[in-house]
Amino acid sequence: MIERPSLDEYFLEIAFAVARRATCLRSNVGAVIMRDKRILATGYNGAPNGLEHCLEIGCIRDLEKIISGTQKEKCRAVHAEQNAIIQAAIRGVSIAGATIYCTQQPCTLCAKMIINSNIKKVVYSTPDPDTDSLEFFRSAGVEVECFPLK
Repeated sequence: MIERPSLDEYFLEIAFAVARRATCLRSNVGAVIMRDKRILATGYNGAPNGLEHCLEIGCIRDLEKIISGTQKEKCRAVHAEQNAIIQAAIRGVSIAGATIYCTQQPCTLCAKMIINSNIKKVVYSTPDPDTDSLEFFRSAGVEVECFPLK
């Protein structure tokens, strides 16, 4: 008999599928915003609309030999979480009270956007050594769960 995935597994697997569209040369990240078992928006990391992707022109961070985890603002990509929030806004879809599923632990900047979007729960698969975003979530009362996929 086939084992049915939990909702967390289901939506995280979809986030990993979304991440396959990412155009970052360093990391492919996906996000799915869900409420009431329905997908409201998805996002992956990539260049802003109309700009060339790193897949086409190379990675600024690689070219400038920027160490991973530092100078995050020197990246041309919009983060997956940001793109999912933006897509919901463009379509006029409220994400208040929703859950966001992320392939990686959101960064601090994304955490602040998630908090201000009134998303109530964050589920991520891959942790990050920088735990500042987790402290932001806890302080804001956002439920957080690390759910590593097998």
